[in-house]
Amino acid sequence: MRPLHAAFAALSVLTTGALIVAGGRAVLPSSVEQQPSALEGVSAGASSAVATAPSSRPGPPPANSRSIEPLVVAPPQLDGVELERVAPRQPLSDLALAEPPKPKLSGDWKGTTLFRPFASSAGVVAAQRYSVTIAGIDVVKSDETCLDNGKDWTCGAHALGAFRAFLRGLAVVCAIPPDKDRGEFTVRCRSGKKDVGEWLVENGWARPEKGSPYEEAGEKARSLRKGIYGAAPESTDVPPLTGSTGTAPATPDSIIDLSGEELMPPVAQPEPAQ
Repeated sequence: MRPLHAAFAALSVLTTGALIVAGGRAVLPSSVEQQPSALEGVSAGASSAVATAPSSRPGPPPANSRSIEPLVVAPPQLDGVELERVAPRQPLSDLALAEPPKPKLSGDWKGTTLFRPFASSAGVVAAQRYSVTIAGIDVVKSDETCLDNGKDWTCGAHALGAFRAFLRGLAVVCAIPPDKDRGEFTVRCRSGKKDVGEWLVENGWARPEKGSPYEEAGEKARSLRKGIYGAAPESTDVPPLTGSTGTAPATPDSIIDLSGEELMPPVAQPEPAQ
């Protein structure tokens, strides 16, 4: 049966191929003959469309129109009406406004910068080749004493200590003439933006002179009992002396005992670890 099946399959393949070839020969001429007619129909339709389409050429512009070119700015037609510049509107809030300029220092503040000033009294400094006394104040001497309820206390030493703490690590600018490179002066000084004389008076470490701009600050310090106007410090504020006041023991020449005694090793030696 198998040879018969193979022969039948081969016959079917040959028959199918013959039918395909015959069909192609029969269909091809008719399709080719119909193609020119289709092309002719397209050409006729295109020609009729061109004939019936309106002309795409732009006509003449209207009489009241003006030319617009991308690179030319044409002025508007004002018809004789003049333009008027109006004032800008007010800002919606103060956040958009620029900050006011910082106030400049007056001419009295221009002077010489003194680096690492040394204070000998509250209001007297020395630096480089200058000795400066703060103007407008009555300096409290370093050895001056003040009286509080019949008790004397060293207010000058306390004033000097407070002034040195204020000047620590700072430079001061004093109103010394720029043509002077040495000498003694009584002028105003500042440290940063702080008036040195004002700081001394408002903290009670100096007295204001009569007619000086520090009189109000002096009255306020007196009413608040600051600085020299305050009470005498209590002796308990001073920390007590600690440690021995005797002389330190002599340091030995060597840490090895050289007294002649024989050093004995420990009696019970620990066993070595396994």
